[in-house]
Amino acid sequence: MTHDLQQVLSALADPVRLEMVRRLAEVDEPIACADLYAGISKSTASHHFKILREAGITERVVIGGQTHQKLRLDEVEAELPGVLSSVVAAADR
Repeated sequence: MTHDLQQVLSALADPVRLEMVRRLAEVDEPIACADLYAGISKSTASHHFKILREAGITERVVIGGQTHQKLRLDEVEAELPGVLSSVVAAADR
């Protein structure tokens, strides 16, 4: 997948999506979707997950019949070195 810088930055510009990505980066493993959207509706979370997937930042994986989100850090960093890690690091401040 080719990562478009504008699409990646646009996806990360939303505070809800940025928080989802930050949490995924903290644990470096898939997280159940339900654990990523506290405080927002399921339909809103689905919209945010779709934007992140379309930007190539995350991927959906099924573990034990439950849907999880997985950060595609290595893939994004290979095409856009430093972009994702820099944005996540800035969000941690």
